Amino acid sequence: MIDCAMKASGRGSDLLGLAAFVALCFGAAALGGLVTAESVTTWYPTLNKPAFNPPDWVFGPAWTLLYLMIAVAGWRAWRASRTVGVRPAMALYAVQLALNVAWSFLFFGARSIGFALAEIVLLLTVIVINLVMFWRVDRLAGWLLVPYAAWVSFASILNFALWRLN
Repeated sequence: MIDCAMKASGRGSDLLGLAAFVALCFGAAALGGLVTAESVTTWYPTLNKPAFNPPDWVFGPAWTLLYLMIAVAGWRAWRASRTVGVRPAMALYAVQLALNVAWSFLFFGARSIGFALAEIVLLLTVIVINLVMFWRVDRLAGWLLVPYAAWVSFASILNFALWRLN
C-alpha cells in the first residue's frame, strides 16, 4: 500500500514538473509575443522578403509545437537529475530560452535586423550545444530539440535574407 502511494505521489510530482516546464516555455513565448504583436502587423509587413519567406499563419502553429517540444525536452532532462551533466545542461537550457526571447526583442521590438542576426547565430549555437548535452542525459530529450534547431537554422537564413534585403 505504501509503495503504491509513493508511486502515485511520484507521478503527481512528475506531472507537476511537466506542467512547470510547459508554463516556463509558454511564458517565454508570451514574453516574445508581447513584443512581437505590434510589429508583426505594422513594421514586418513593410519589409522586403525573400521568396522562401513562409506565410504568416505558419509561425504560430510552428512555434506552439516547438515550445511544447522544448518543454518536454527540458522536463525529461530535469527528471534525470542524478545523471552527471544535468546541471550544466539545465543552465544552458535556461540560457537558450532567454536568448529565444531576446531575439524577439531585438528583431521585432528594436526592429534591429542586424543585431537580431548576430543574436540568432548565438541562439542556434547554444541550442545545438544544449541538444548534445541533453542527448547525453536523455536521448529523447536531445531528439526533441532537433526540430527546434532546424527551425532556428531556417530562421537564421531568413533573418540573414531580411537583413540583406532591408
